[in-house]
Amino acid sequence: MSQAFVKESDEQWLHDIGPTLNALIVYLTRQNNGIRVYEKRSYIHPKINKEVHDMSNGLSYAKDEEGKWYIID
Repeated sequence: MSQAFVKESDEQWLHDIGPTLNALIVYLTRQNNGIRVYEKRSYIHPKINKEVHDMSNGLSYAKDEEGKWYIID
């Protein structure tokens, strides 16, 4: 069987990336077909008491208690 058929996916999930803002930017840029994604602003969300990063892709991200990124609704 050819290696092409047994190669595992290189896909990475949001919760798998490192806990730094730079890692988030690199991941989001890759997901955005190479078009740079940048932070528009950051603030402490009053309800969840976490730092939230509003990104240029229109979504907001925060880290959970384990330092894993997730999307804020």
